[in-house]
Amino acid sequence: MKRDYYEVLGVDKTVGADEIKKAYRKLARQYHPDVRPGDKEAEAKFKEATEAYEVLSDPDKRQRYDQFGHAGMDPNQGFGGGDFGSFGDIFGDIFDIFGGGGSRRQGPRRGADLRYDLSISFEEAAFGATKEIKVPRQETCDECHGSGAAPGTQSAVCPQCHGTGQVKTIQATPFGRIQTSRPCNACHGEGKIIATPCRKCGGQGKVRQVRTLEIKIPAGTEDGLHLRLNGDGEAGEKGGPAGDLYVVIGVKPHKFFERDGNEVFCEVPVSFIQASLGGEVEVPTLDGSVKMKIPEGTQTGTMFRLRGHGIPYRRGSGRGDQHVKVLVVTPTKLTERQKELLREFDASTTPEQHMGKKSFFDKLRDAMG
Repeated sequence: MKRDYYEVLGVDKTVGADEIKKAYRKLARQYHPDVRPGDKEAEAKFKEATEAYEVLSDPDKRQRYDQFGHAGMDPNQGFGGGDFGSFGDIFGDIFDIFGGGGSRRQGPRRGADLRYDLSISFEEAAFGATKEIKVPRQETCDECHGSGAAPGTQSAVCPQCHGTGQVKTIQATPFGRIQTSRPCNACHGEGKIIATPCRKCGGQGKVRQVRTLEIKIPAGTEDGLHLRLNGDGEAGEKGGPAGDLYVVIGVKPHKFFERDGNEVFCEVPVSFIQASLGGEVEVPTLDGSVKMKIPEGTQTGTMFRLRGHGIPYRRGSGRGDQHVKVLVVTPTKLTERQKELLREFDASTTPEQHMGKKSFFDKLRDAMG
């Protein structure tokens, strides 16, 4: 018993011609004998899918099939048989599956895109920079101008494929004859033979060059930014446009600063005396050192903001801020006299002066009830 044609292609009965073609294309790529040679099961599925497509892709046959089922395709029932010879060059016309149809291979082709990873400093990312990079890439040969033939000579039409770049093969199947296409072995699918190759490129039409390019890094660049340089990729073929170059930015970490978007963060140590009495401390910024005031009684971990000392905005004007975390440093290697002074200081202060308005133990007693 034959399976329903719609079931074979895995489509609904209401789908249009494009969906039917798409479904058959998928099955043909999967089960074609050239893709899975010697696989009898795959060959049977390919034949089944081909038969289903031949019927459902023809509006008249599809109408008969929808009305009468498989009986509508039986010539013994008076409906006329399926003509698989009219199926034509399936793969040259629909799929381009084994190197493509000849006309499509002969047209201009865009060159490949390239990627270049560029490492820059924290400061270069913040304020922008101009960098030079060396990019190896395929370029159109300037001696033969991409033809591949030596100057003064011309390529000839391939006598085997007659310039199509494809060799057609007709296969006999139980359903009729099916025509497929393969790239021509004589010209490798190019459709032409170069009798006298260009000396510089060896007949390839392209040469490998290392080009020095100037890259402008915008201010406010973040790690992982992709800069696109149109037309600086690999050369195209047969007059096709060149590909693009993508420069991927990697920002080196800074020893002192950390970044979050356009905000900059850092930690600054201050002495016990500075934290207690207040005053000014020197803080490094991306613009150089600045004086920052800290109030009397500053605690370790307190954050201060330096407005406008962050990273410039890449789009628009202005800059982020710098956030400074103060770390109170406990003195070490004290002399006996210094220790004595600290003991006197400790004896003269109250718990509130040490711990704030409420001592730690007062807070603990409150919490315990």
